[in-house]
Amino acid sequence: MTVSEYLAKVDQVNEQGRYKADWCSLSAHKTPAWFQDAKLGIFIHWGVFCVPQAFNEWYPRHMYREGSPEHADFKKRFGDMKHFGYKDLIPLFTAPKFDAEEWMQLFQEAGAKYVTPVAEHHDGFQMYASELSRWNSAQMGPHRNVLGELKEAAEKRGLVFCTSSHRAEHYWFMNGGRAFDSDVNDPAYDDFYGPAVYNDELKDALPRDLYSVNIQSPRIGEHLDNWLARCAEIVDVYRPAMLYFDWWIANEVFRPYLKRFAAYYYNRAEEWGREVTICYKLNTFPLDAATFDVERGQLSGIRMRPWQTDTAIAVNSWGYTKNNEFKRAEDIVADFVDIVSKNGCFMLNVGPQPDGTICKEEREVLQNIGAWMRVNGEGIYGTSPWKVFGEGPTVIPEGQFTDTGREAFTPEDVRYTCKGDHIYAFLLSAKEGVDGAVLRSLAGGEIPGESILVESAHVLGREDVEVRISPAKDALRLSFSKKVQSEYPVCVSLKIK
Repeated sequence: MTVSEYLAKVDQVNEQGRYKADWCSLSAHKTPAWFQDAKLGIFIHWGVFCVPQAFNEWYPRHMYREGSPEHADFKKRFGDMKHFGYKDLIPLFTAPKFDAEEWMQLFQEAGAKYVTPVAEHHDGFQMYASELSRWNSAQMGPHRNVLGELKEAAEKRGLVFCTSSHRAEHYWFMNGGRAFDSDVNDPAYDDFYGPAVYNDELKDALPRDLYSVNIQSPRIGEHLDNWLARCAEIVDVYRPAMLYFDWWIANEVFRPYLKRFAAYYYNRAEEWGREVTICYKLNTFPLDAATFDVERGQLSGIRMRPWQTDTAIAVNSWGYTKNNEFKRAEDIVADFVDIVSKNGCFMLNVGPQPDGTICKEEREVLQNIGAWMRVNGEGIYGTSPWKVFGEGPTVIPEGQFTDTGREAFTPEDVRYTCKGDHIYAFLLSAKEGVDGAVLRSLAGGEIPGESILVESAHVLGREDVEVRISPAKDALRLSFSKKVQSEYPVCVSLKIK
C-alpha cells in the first residue's frame, strides 16, 4: 500500500469503528489487563546507530553537527561526508549472530512478560519489512525482517509482543547535514534523509522547542502523512499489543494525526479481539486515552491508572557502545519494586551489539533479575497497589531522567503490593542484614475493625526463617528467627485473616 492508500484506510476504519478521532471517544479506552498484570517488560534499541559503537544512539544526528565530537569521530574513521555518510553504515550492519529465539529465552528467564523492540528509531531505518520505504532491514543491512522474527519468537514463548516508533523525530534528526556539503543534500537519498528540515530552533544538539514547528513549516504535511501511514502499517502487519512513542509527538501539529491513529489502532484491535495500549510521554494524551510513560524516572506516589517507566541497563546510552556504563542489578530491582508499588510497569532496555549478540554485562543483569523474580514474583505479578505505596526516609525524585539521582535505600524503606488475601511488604535494603521490620503503615487502630488482622507471615524464599507478628497501635512489628541478609529487596508475605 502507498501512503495515500493507508490514510484513506485509516479514515474508513474510523468512520465504521466504535472509536472516533476525538479525545472523548478515545478516553473510553481501557488499560489492558495483560499490562496491569505483567509488570516487567524488555525494551530493545538496536539498529544501524550501533555500528560505530560510540557515544550513543543519537550518533547519526550529532555526526552531522559540525564541531561535535561525533562529527570529528566519523570523519576520522570514514572520511568526507559528501561521499560517505550515515547511509553507508547500513551495509556494515549485517548482524551475523542475531538469533531472535536466543534473545527471547534470555528475556523470559529474566522474568519479563512483554517485549518492545524499536521498529524505527529517529534515524529513519525501519527494522522490519515495509512497503513504504526501501530503507529497511529486510531489503538492506542484515536482509532480515528483524521485527517479524522477534514477534514470532516472543509469541512462541508466551511473551506479549509490543513495539515502538520514533519516526516523529526524523523530521529534524539529520538536519545538521543541510548546513554543509554532505550526502544529506543529495537528492538520490531524499527518501532516507528527507525531510531533515533545518532551522535555527531545531539546530541544537537536543531541540527543546517542541512548538516552533507548525503546520506551515516546510514539508511537515508530508512528514505527518508518512508518519501516520508507517504507524498504520506496523499495526496492520505486526499487530503489537502496545505501541510506544517517543517525546516529539507532543508537538501540536501531531494532535489531529494522533487522534486518527489512536482511533485506528483501537478499532483494529477490536476487530482482532485483543487488548492494546499506546504509551506516551509528557502531556501528549488525556489521562484516560492512553498509558503514561516516564523515561528514566519514577513517580513519587500512586497513579490511579497503570503507567510505565522505561529505562536502560546502560546509564549513558540506549544502544550499544564500547564505553557503556551499566547499572547494578540490585539497584534496578529496588527501583522496579518502587515502581510496581505505585501502579507502574517497568520496561528495561537492552542494547544489543552490532553483530546481534547481547553483551555479557547486560546478560548478567537480566539473569540476576530473573533469579530474584523466581523467588519474589509472587509479590509482583498480578498485584495491585495497596492503600499506600510504602514508607521510609528516602525521597524519590519525580519525573524524567531522575533514575540515577536518588539516595540509597535504607532498612526503613518499605514498599507494598497486594493480591487476594495477601499484602506484600518489600524491605528495600537488607545489605547489612535485617532481623525484622517495623511496618508503620499497618499500625493498629483505636477501635476494633480499624486494624488489619494478619494471620501469618513468611519471607519469600526463606523457609528456614520464622516470622513472629506483634501488632500494636503504632506499627505492625515483625521479628525474624534469624537475620536475613541480601543485596536485593526482601519480600515478606502477609496473609490476612
